[in-house]
This record gives sequence, C-alpha cells and structure tokens, in this order.
Amino acid sequence: MTSAKIKAHGIAGGLLVLLFLALLAVRLDVFPGLRLPGSGPAASSAAPSRADEDRWMAVYQNGRKIGYSHRRMQRIPAGYRFEESGLLRVNTMGVVQDIRMKTTGDLNPDGTLSAFRFDLQSSLFRFVVRGEVRGREAVVYHGPPSAEKRIRIALREAPHLSNGLYEALRGRALATGQEMTLNVFDPASMAERPVRVTVLQRETIRVMGRTHAARKVAVDFMGARQVAWLGEDGGVLREQGLLGMTVEQVTKDRALDGLTLAASADLTDAASIPSRVVLDAPETLAQMTVRLANVRPGSLSLDGGRQRYEQGRLTITREATPAARTTREALPTEIRPFLAATPFIQSDHPEIRARAARIVSPGDGDAVKARKLTDWVYRNVEKRPVLSVPNALETLTHRVGDCNEHAALLAALARAAGIPAQIEAGLVYLKGRFYYHAWNVLYVDGWVTADATLGQMPADVTHIRLVRGEADRQIDLAGIIGAVDLEIVDTKK
Repeated sequence: MTSAKIKAHGIAGGLLVLLFLALLAVRLDVFPGLRLPGSGPAASSAAPSRADEDRWMAVYQNGRKIGYSHRRMQRIPAGYRFEESGLLRVNTMGVVQDIRMKTTGDLNPDGTLSAFRFDLQSSLFRFVVRGEVRGREAVVYHGPPSAEKRIRIALREAPHLSNGLYEALRGRALATGQEMTLNVFDPASMAERPVRVTVLQRETIRVMGRTHAARKVAVDFMGARQVAWLGEDGGVLREQGLLGMTVEQVTKDRALDGLTLAASADLTDAASIPSRVVLDAPETLAQMTVRLANVRPGSLSLDGGRQRYEQGRLTITREATPAARTTREALPTEIRPFLAATPFIQSDHPEIRARAARIVSPGDGDAVKARKLTDWVYRNVEKRPVLSVPNALETLTHRVGDCNEHAALLAALARAAGIPAQIEAGLVYLKGRFYYHAWNVLYVDGWVTADATLGQMPADVTHIRLVRGEADRQIDLAGIIGAVDLEIVDTKK
C-alpha cells in the first residue's frame, strides 16, 4: 500500500493489532495465567511434566510463513522455568513490520506461576511488563525504567502459564464433546478472561514428515474459535485460528528459514467489512442506521448516548458541536473517575501535563480545550501503523502511531487539562469498507465523540461504537472479527 493510501485510510484498523496479539498469544502460549477451575489433585496434575522441553513452532497466514516461536521448559531449584520467544512479520495497512516477543515465567513445583516477564518490541515501541504472584494477587510492574508503575490485580485463581491450557488435558480420559473452562490473565491488557476448551474427535494428521494420532480440541476465547491438534505427549502439533493463521510444530532449521520480506495478507483489509452502500461524504450525514448480525449485544456497548440499538438495528445520530462556554457546572460523581490516570493513559505524568498546559489557555472553556487538544494530536502525531500496546507517554515521545496511539494520547491530554475522557472502539467507514478503529469521547456538558486520527469533533456517524474502555475492554471484540455482518439500511443528512 502506498503512503497516499495509508493516509487515505487514516490509519483506521490499528485497533486490530491489539486484538490480533491477544488471540495469537493464546495460540502461542505467550501470556501467563491459565488455571483449571477447582484446586486439588486434578488441578495439580496440570503441572509441567516435560522438563527440559525444547520445541519450535512455525506461524503461517494463508499458507505463507510469517514467523516462528521457540519454547523451552527446564527444571530450576524452586520448580521450573518456562521461556518462549518469537518473531512475527505482520502486514498492517500495507506496512510490513516485525514484532519480537519474549515471555519468561518461574513456576512453583505444582506448576503455578510465581514470577513472569513479557517483552514486546516493534520498530519504534517497546512494551515490557513483569510481575510476581502473591497468593491470589498479581503485583505487576510496567512502563519504561524512568516511569515504571506498580499495580495490584486480584486473581480469581492461582495462575498457571498459558501452556497449562493443553497441559490440563494431559492424562485425562476426556470424552468427545466434554468442555473445560479456564481463566487467562493477559498482562498486555491487564485483564482476566475465560477460555473454553472443548474436546473434539481424534484425527490423524501429518506433521514434520510423520503421521500422528492426534486429539483435536476447540478453544473459544471471547467468541473467537481456534482449533488445535495435540500429540500423544500432550504437546501442540498444529493450531488454526483467526484470519487464516496456522501454527505448526517444525524443526529448528525450518522454523528459522524461509521468512519472506513481503509478509502475508494485510490484516487490516482481511478483517474489514465491505459495504453494499457507497457513502460519498459521510461527514455530511446527520444519521445512519445499520443492520448488525452475528454479534452478541449483551457483551457490547451498542446502546446509549448517540447510538440506539433495537432488534438488530443500530441508529447513530451526530451530536451537536459543543457550545464554547467559559464556565461549566460541577461534574457528576459518576464522571469524575474519567479524570484519573491509568497504566496506559498517564495523565498525571509531568510531560503529559506540561504539554496539555501549552496547548490550551487558562481562560479556555471545555469545548475550546477539547477542540484544541483534538486538533493538536491530529496535526502532530504522524499517522503510521504501530505494533505495540497503545501508551500515551510513548506516543507523546515518538509522535507516531495509528488510531490506538491517537486515542490514548488524546485521552491523557484531555484528562490532564481537566476534561473527562474515555476511549471507544468499533468500526468506521472509509472508502467502501468498515475498518476496526478507536477514537475518544470527551465530557463537554455531556459526552461528545472526538477522532484525533481523522481530525473530527464530533466524529461522523459512521463511527459505530462496539465497546467503550481501554485495552481490558477492547479485547472483548476478539470474538466478532471475521464474523460480524453489517448492512447500511438508511442515511439522513
């Protein structure tokens, strides 16, 4: 894709990167935190049984190799140490980038997690999170060394490393159709989510030049379905999942060989939804109604504010431009939490506060502040796809990013300037297709949408909110990628 086409897309679709990483992590066992419900002998049997394991996996998309992973398990005096590293060459919005990931986990003798470190690095950004488990609590450290933060996260169960997802099946005489539910703690989004594993029929497959009798299982993560084939030792032979992705056990030489510079199909285009109706000037619309199918309304934020959802039909109405008042009424109690800093929206950091103070003036009303901040992010952050976890402080430093980075930075600047802000995620129309996208809502005498990627406030009515919240909420979209059906049924100017 040319640079002109990238700009035309407005870097919509960057939201897909976060979802892709979360789903791939479940597949590659990157993130810590799986636990078989219920303690006792059955759960203890899920402890690692392949000490000194050394396994290589190749990652393919639509038959073309895009990466590899290398997993090791070894005994240490306190129990076990698990290490997994990998490289992915990913095409998003026509830009091919490499992602390097590494996870290290120290395990107790029963396989429960005692400490972990996750490191993700792309061309410009690096995300590092480390932590330790103390009973039913994870103490997590994240951020650059100069601004590292500590948070405490309550856990429902004593966590295992995610390779426990399949280890939990080892040695169990599970019948076809039997299900198990486990919990995943994802340190990138700092959220815990259930994973359902269903035992399917046995099949014979060919891997590494040999025929294997394999147990087939289905993995459901937030509605996204993946299928795995497990060998006689319980290890993964092959997995298939979202957007044509396949992971297969290979030799070390094959894992490291044959990674092309061209990567594979554009993830953003592959996940986008074609529109049967072409909109020549969506910014001029006052209202749009669409029909949605293959979604779970109860898990999404479809109704409320400028959106009205009823029996599969969603109507979005454009908000009025906020009045330029110099004073405001006291904030409602339920709105005040959206002024606070969070792990990825560091509105209390001195650099964020100083930048916000330079953008707005003391006498500005909230509507003027909101417009100035949106315009500043739109003009000063280069629009380029970034493969990392969105982080306001790093975005301010590097001045580059896709919709995730724009939304995180605008939220941080707005909160620093005294304007409550949240992030919304969903779909936006661009040139005949709907792309996964993220933008903001700012509280200016009521919530109003603001898209710093496209330079819009209010945002046009083709911004379809599916969820509201940060990374821990956005991963709830994982189950609808490639499944949702959308049709424009009416527009009004």
